[in-house]
Amino acid sequence: MTPRIRTLALACATVALAAPLLTVPARATPTPPRTGFEESDGARWTSLPEEQRLLATVGKASDRVSVSRIGTTKQNRPLQLVRIAERPTRSTVLLICSQHGDEPSGREACLSTIRDLAYAQDKKTRRFLERTTLLVVPNANPDGRAADTRGNSDGVDINRDHIALKTAEGRALAAVIRDHKPDVIYDLHEYGSTPKYYDKDLFDLWPRNLNTDEAVHQEAQTLSKAYVRPAAAADGYTTGTYGIWTDPVTGEPVKQTAGDGQERILRNVSGIKHAAGLLIESRVDPLTDAEKKDEALNNRRRVASQASALSGLFTYSDQRRTRLERATDAARAEGHRDRGPVYLGGADNDPAEPSEVIQDPPCGYRLDTAQYADIKDELALHGVTMKRHKSGAYVPLRQSARALVPLLLDERAPYHMVTARPDMSC
Repeated sequence: MTPRIRTLALACATVALAAPLLTVPARATPTPPRTGFEESDGARWTSLPEEQRLLATVGKASDRVSVSRIGTTKQNRPLQLVRIAERPTRSTVLLICSQHGDEPSGREACLSTIRDLAYAQDKKTRRFLERTTLLVVPNANPDGRAADTRGNSDGVDINRDHIALKTAEGRALAAVIRDHKPDVIYDLHEYGSTPKYYDKDLFDLWPRNLNTDEAVHQEAQTLSKAYVRPAAAADGYTTGTYGIWTDPVTGEPVKQTAGDGQERILRNVSGIKHAAGLLIESRVDPLTDAEKKDEALNNRRRVASQASALSGLFTYSDQRRTRLERATDAARAEGHRDRGPVYLGGADNDPAEPSEVIQDPPCGYRLDTAQYADIKDELALHGVTMKRHKSGAYVPLRQSARALVPLLLDERAPYHMVTARPDMSC
């Protein structure tokens, strides 16, 4: 674990264990629990029972922490949300940890961050938590983590289910986003490198979907380029843009292999739902001969790089809190004005084709009774406003989720749930 994750302030995550604790009269200072990863010095990942014990311990030890169950997996494992704050705040940051079960380093960084923030008593950390609420889903795919698989117990990639919401995991995350309206959604992953062209310690990427409000898009890029990458670089980690191979000599882009604007990915749906989203990917492969010989050393580097990046996120959240809130508030209000095109394709680095743009969107979409019955729960989880009537339901575009509605209901959208009838009567 790097020193940065223990120094929130926000040049770091907390100084929970490094800074002197405040004196609490007649009350002993509890001993912070350690993760299984820390106990083994990186030789193994924290087990699910160890995770549950740690969350239960910090939830009881600190008044600023609450742990709630937001869902249950097919194999009956809990999906949990940890809330950390000194008091109710307007600003909210959401961490989604290890959607892919075979990418465990983000989960480890999240668990130690929860613990550190729970026990920290330094003024800088407390001030941060008085102004920002941190929400953490520490294990977004418990079944996949137990099996060490990318997908959940049905083999479904959760990070391709943020439109259809067919998985218990995807539904739980959608409800959290709907209910808490986070200003930042930070999604922790890992990747396999392609040496010379694609082998940084950390890659990140903002929402590329063209329906992301421009001010929110700019904030997400600022989070990446001015905070997360510099924080990682200060700890000696190399960084780059996820999905883009670069020439090892010139540094120029060679080709794009991932990181498009498809809306079903959390990074992109974050932007569509008016949050400054950021995907972060740590390198799985060993970097040195020493790491090749010592798996624990490689594992520690993977987790430490995630911790360094998190320190940049916390600095951003504190320093740009007001600007970010202004951007997300304006984006949520913009849909009620019902104007401008809706994009069914393209990305911020790939202009949409004419066929991928609804230049003059309808007033709304009409669902028949069967369609409404089929998707009403998913629409509700997305936070979409509907008007129920005898023959089905009407979904107006004039709402905060304006750009999302056609992506869910228009037959031209790549991942639409049903083919609803456009209403052009306005």
